[in-house]
Amino acid sequence: MSRVVVAFSLAVMMSCAGHEQSIVDPAGPQAGKIAALWWFFLFLLSAIFVAVMVFMLWTLTRRHREVEREKTVESEHKPPEATESKLKRVVTGCTIATVAILFVLIVASVGTGKAVSELGNGKKRLIVEVTGNQWWWQFRYMNSDPSQILLTANEIHIPVGQPVLIRGMSNDVIHSFWVPNLHGKRDLIPSRTTTEYIQADQSGVYRGQCAEFCGLQHAHMSFYVIAEPEERFNAWMASQLQPAAPSSDPVLQHGQQAFLSYECVYCHQIRGTTAAGQNAPDLTHFGSRRSIAAGTLPNNLGNLTGWLVNPQRIKPGNHMATIAVNSQDLQPLAEYLESLK
Repeated sequence: MSRVVVAFSLAVMMSCAGHEQSIVDPAGPQAGKIAALWWFFLFLLSAIFVAVMVFMLWTLTRRHREVEREKTVESEHKPPEATESKLKRVVTGCTIATVAILFVLIVASVGTGKAVSELGNGKKRLIVEVTGNQWWWQFRYMNSDPSQILLTANEIHIPVGQPVLIRGMSNDVIHSFWVPNLHGKRDLIPSRTTTEYIQADQSGVYRGQCAEFCGLQHAHMSFYVIAEPEERFNAWMASQLQPAAPSSDPVLQHGQQAFLSYECVYCHQIRGTTAAGQNAPDLTHFGSRRSIAAGTLPNNLGNLTGWLVNPQRIKPGNHMATIAVNSQDLQPLAEYLESLK
């Protein structure tokens, strides 16, 4: 449990340290509405807090005036009528003000919720199926033409200025899809499909993460949303739809043969080869991704080699088996995977 707490704390610090992930730096229409609601709540509730503190200090420091003494029966313990009347007025006024403030907050919250759910109505849209797994993300770009359906992992590319419909689901436990710069949280529940729209109005890289505790490596279950102009997105999509390109480099050929000869093929897929596993991330264009193991490590040759040698040391509890890779195969295998752009 202590390892989970430490990992989660590190993830929180990393997300707070960068400018990529922030609810108060909206990059899309829904995030803008959510940020406006957040600022409204902050200013209103801060003003209420300050008013309560000022009133409390005033009551503690003011000089008490003499209370008019009335002839009452000592055993009845009744306050003076003037004092009781004043207290009733104050309590009634505070109650009315509290109900009014709560009503305003409810209206603002419901209105924002309705506004952020109406983005994609009547517009051209891209549909991406998001599946949460312990502890990585699978993304399927849907298309009426089966040959144009793209399967990738841990990284989404979207065109700037276009709504994207996210269909969320889970293969195991409850996960939560959250890209703070673009939208709020949406739970992914086993046996159910949830939907939401995201849209980026400016190019950039936006970090997302699982926002629902989902097990040991919850803190290491992040992804990136890359928003780019439509022509660049179309070029990326066309490239990603292609199978892995064969290489004439002897080292890369050695690496490919090593990949196909180990147990990797039972879980991973590389289109254009005989590897057709469906239980782990598609690696067809693995080398083009920014990270390894759902944001755990930057994607470079050194980190990849360490990951291949002992994935459990880097991300304990993950479902990738530790395979005894022959030392002569290790470097060619890592270079081959990095070449899959």
